[in-house]
Amino acid sequence: MGRIPEETIETIRDRVDIVDIVGRHVTLKRAGRTFKGLCPFHQEKTPSFVVSPDRGTFHCFGCGEGGNAFGFLMQHENLTFPEAVRSLAADVGVEVPETGGGPGRGVVDEVVAANREAFAFYRSALMSPEGEAARRYLAGRGFDAETAERFGVGFAPDRWDGLVGALRKAGIAPEAGEKAGLLRERDRGGHYDLLRGRVIFPIKDVRDRVVAFGGRALGADQEPKYLNTPESPVFRKRESFYGFPQALEAIRRSDRVVVSEGYFDQIALARAGVEEAVATCGTALTEEHARNLRRRAKHVVLLFDGDGAGQRAMLKALEILLPHGLRVSAAALPEGQDPDDVLANQGADALRATVDDARPALDLAIAHAVAAGCSTPWERADAVGAVTPLLARVQDPVERGEFTRRLALAAGTDAADVDAAVRRSVRGDSEPEPDEYVPREAGPEERHYVDILRILLDHPESRADLDADELVHGAPDPVWAVLAREIHGLGGGDVSGLTDRLDEAPRRRLSALAALPAPGLEDPERARRAVLDKLAWLRRRRHRGEARATTAEMASGATDPTALLQEKQRQLERRRNARIASR
Repeated sequence: MGRIPEETIETIRDRVDIVDIVGRHVTLKRAGRTFKGLCPFHQEKTPSFVVSPDRGTFHCFGCGEGGNAFGFLMQHENLTFPEAVRSLAADVGVEVPETGGGPGRGVVDEVVAANREAFAFYRSALMSPEGEAARRYLAGRGFDAETAERFGVGFAPDRWDGLVGALRKAGIAPEAGEKAGLLRERDRGGHYDLLRGRVIFPIKDVRDRVVAFGGRALGADQEPKYLNTPESPVFRKRESFYGFPQALEAIRRSDRVVVSEGYFDQIALARAGVEEAVATCGTALTEEHARNLRRRAKHVVLLFDGDGAGQRAMLKALEILLPHGLRVSAAALPEGQDPDDVLANQGADALRATVDDARPALDLAIAHAVAAGCSTPWERADAVGAVTPLLARVQDPVERGEFTRRLALAAGTDAADVDAAVRRSVRGDSEPEPDEYVPREAGPEERHYVDILRILLDHPESRADLDADELVHGAPDPVWAVLAREIHGLGGGDVSGLTDRLDEAPRRRLSALAALPAPGLEDPERARRAVLDKLAWLRRRRHRGEARATTAEMASGATDPTALLQEKQRQLERRRNARIASR
């Protein structure tokens, strides 16, 4: 077999859900941003095995074993690295090409080509005589030809073999259409179209490739009303968003993502000028969605219906999003209306205002909890108990403290009591305190150094103006020095990928760092300052140690006093320069 291309390994690594992989062998329980369980690699009674979905890593603080999903399978199932890669590739639907292998397109290329041809077919069909009913339906939703073109909306003719013939004419085998989820195999042989008689919405990945389609029924008797093509080697609905590639630039500019429920919702928001809007693809928000959002923005606005079902959906979304450090607001639509209705009846300004006026979702959760009444101690306890599990998932302690005070005020109870309830919930559903992770034999220098590397992992931008040589020089031992240089040169924080390049000792320390609780420094400037301050502390500590050693040597009389005095002078000069540099 040939070598597996690095880009294929990266694709698999990005798609793998390490919680799912490890959870097949270990019973895991959520603990804030991480998951905990009993280590499968040694006997233990108290869980010390931590899985970090944000990092894509695992670590056991009992036996020290750690790594990424590839490493877990290698250890647990005694696989080689290529065997682990191929095993996970099969799980996530990625074909593994071999360099130096035979000719022929891979499955992924075939699926992408089938989707590309299907997109052209659906677009053409909308403009054909067959698409008249679809055009009338879209016109009723405020779509003209220009809008349909802008968003790539198409139409699947109500025929069994329309796309089958189009793919065959383009030289694409029906089997490729089947792998893409566009076609189904007949019992008696041959294939038929999955999507028929529906308005079609193309779903694209961040590379702007069409990876799937969603179809909205035109007939009143068509079930289901919405139908997606199934998951394929290029499409996983648990991590995909409709409208994502078009929204990426606006998300970057605004540091905000607006999440809606459907294709028409996303298009209505984009038409109203809310260009950072996306929609889920027929599924509720998942951990994969949350990680996808957190990589690109800090703020999320949820657009939900104002009825009870919408409230429940909002609370469920909070459970998913808060552990990832996202700041979540919620915009409630008028009951019985969707963004399309607001846009049509009240105009673009009203729809934008609905989004811009979104309140913190936790405020709405608090209001919902106290709405049942807080006139008795039991009612107040119930209201507080309904919200504290959500507050325990808030990662920033300042944010958590503020919302704790708001809950106490709304419930009409003592803030200290609510704070105690939240702290109990945090201890029961969060990471252990950092002291549980740091080795007892570690001295203050090592603890400071661990803090520095943790901050650099969480804030890659803090590495830009940091001298790599100084960072490495301050390392307590050679293993930390190797790891520090790798982290300093790490682009974008791909911890999971870095574990594959490290030897065992630095790899174990990296997986331990990845499992540590977040340092709680959301502001990049505060993070940068904290790194510089800790480096300055280590520098002063090192200089004092050198000075004490020189003084002791002078007292012993074993070395030329003149040379020692010169060294003492150099040490004083270094300490003076260090003080100036740290101001």
